[in-house]
Amino acid sequence: MSKLLLLLAGLSLSLFAAAPAKAQAQSQKILIAYFSHTQTTEKVALEIQKRTGGDLFRIETVQPYPKEHRDTLNVAEKERDTDARPALKGSVENMDSYDVIFLGYPIWWYTLPQPLFTFLESYDLSGKTIIPFVTHGGSRMSGTEAVIRKIQPNAKMRESLAIHRDVIRNNPDTGAEKPTAEWLTKLGY
Repeated sequence: MSKLLLLLAGLSLSLFAAAPAKAQAQSQKILIAYFSHTQTTEKVALEIQKRTGGDLFRIETVQPYPKEHRDTLNVAEKERDTDARPALKGSVENMDSYDVIFLGYPIWWYTLPQPLFTFLESYDLSGKTIIPFVTHGGSRMSGTEAVIRKIQPNAKMRESLAIHRDVIRNNPDTGAEKPTAEWLTKLGY
């Protein structure tokens, strides 16, 4: 009986401790900004939006990338090698109003796609929380958190999410759900 009471007390305390974190997360204004060439990263962004209620912003370039994968890789490699900053189609209105920015992108050539550099260098995100999420072909985060910290040194960073693109491509309707839900739960969302 006493073991049962201890177990129930422990469960009550853990639920009580999790509630304030969840309430704080729900009171924050959330932006989900993402760059997605093949809609793989977009599926994760949409899952985050579904679970957090945050506002979506698709990072798009003025000059579209080629549709053919090999051609896109060639353009992306040239952009990386020249440290290009592709022009973006739009901007986030009222960036100052957001507390948390989920930032999504595919890993291209072992780093951020160059449009992410343009995006991150366009705003002062001091005091905001940046939570990266990526899709990749095997390189996971590829050190991109450090790149983001260098560009936005006064922003806070939370634990990132890396999903292999095949998890989503092999199951396009539901592949992003489980890893995204587990990650968001760990973060308090």
